[in-house]
Amino acid sequence: MSWQTSDKTMIYEIRFRPEAENDIEDASVWYESQRQGLGHFFLNEVEKSLAVISENPLLYPVIYRNTRRAVIHKFPFAIFYRFEEREVIVFGIIHGSRSPQRWKARV
Repeated sequence: MSWQTSDKTMIYEIRFRPEAENDIEDASVWYESQRQGLGHFFLNEVEKSLAVISENPLLYPVIYRNTRRAVIHKFPFAIFYRFEEREVIVFGIIHGSRSPQRWKARV
């Protein structure tokens, strides 16, 4: 899966590792099972965070071996990614209570 914004600023393509795609799906399904519409709201917040990353991938801090973390607004999740040669590689979208080893094993 890849994702891009389409405004007039410089944008970078975002590519998802399969594990990150699974993270998004699992979290949105879980939130939707908790309350109708909440899974879609989660996906919208993820999309907003990805839009910011695609426009300015160096905005968020490096936290481990060139891996950056962007916290998702209104949800206890973060996007873990690297900026490599004009594209963003998303390794995971992981709940804040999970062990750091979960995403570190992916990078």
